[in-house]
Amino acid sequence: MSPKTVGIIAHTGKPGAAELVGQLRTEFGQAGVTAHLESATAALVGDTSNLTIAELGAEAELLIVLGGDGTILNVVGGLKDKITPVFGINIGSLGFLTCLNSSAYRQAVESIVSGKFAFSDRALLAVEVKQNGSVVIETLALNDAVISRGKISRLIRLRTRVNSESLTEFNADGLVIATPTGSTAYSLSAGGPILAPQSGVFVITPICPHVLTNRSVIVEDSSLIEVEASNAETPVYLTVDGRDPVLLEFGSTVSIRSSDKVLPLAMLPELSFFSVLRQKLKWSGSNV
Repeated sequence: MSPKTVGIIAHTGKPGAAELVGQLRTEFGQAGVTAHLESATAALVGDTSNLTIAELGAEAELLIVLGGDGTILNVVGGLKDKITPVFGINIGSLGFLTCLNSSAYRQAVESIVSGKFAFSDRALLAVEVKQNGSVVIETLALNDAVISRGKISRLIRLRTRVNSESLTEFNADGLVIATPTGSTAYSLSAGGPILAPQSGVFVITPICPHVLTNRSVIVEDSSLIEVEASNAETPVYLTVDGRDPVLLEFGSTVSIRSSDKVLPLAMLPELSFFSVLRQKLKWSGSNV
């Protein structure tokens, strides 16, 4: 893929973001590639644009996202119906999902213009909240859906089913349902396994479970996962990809399945998933 039109979306709060946007526009212009800016990104560099993330995604063949993993998650949430391929440039702290650091922006432009990159199709979760038989919330997640307690430091009970069969009632701080992409995020910090991007599974990971035998459960990505709160007295919240939490009314059911959409995420040929793991998690091996 050698796109002729790209969109640039930056985390406007990151130091150096404005300079990087300007550098990329110059490089793409010299290469004959049209670069459009999302509205907040344009304002960052003193330009004007009325394009939302979704509108920019509809116009561009490829979205260049400047920031960290959270910035990419925010962009995916803003794309809505049309999922546009993403090329991430890291100006964040970790950057599992990004291709290169900001200092290598010329290499990024060269790779994009010459088409010397590949796409890893990342599974997305289709998340629905049903109340009295009606869908009241419907959204997509690249990383995870988290059902958790609120401000009160009290365990919550979550009845969980997989393909209509009872799994268990978790008595915990919450539950993380993650894609392979999200397995290196909240689920990992809660003790879950790392899943390869194309493993074709999801993971259900309890957060601080009271029953020590409650551990992560890996299910096929064709599964339907349903979660309901068991206790009306304790507030329960749904958070999707780290976005603002939503209070779930008692009696609501959170239904999670694989979306029919995927995110084409750009990867450089020389960087495999396992090489990224070694770098980001600082796995240096043993000298023994």
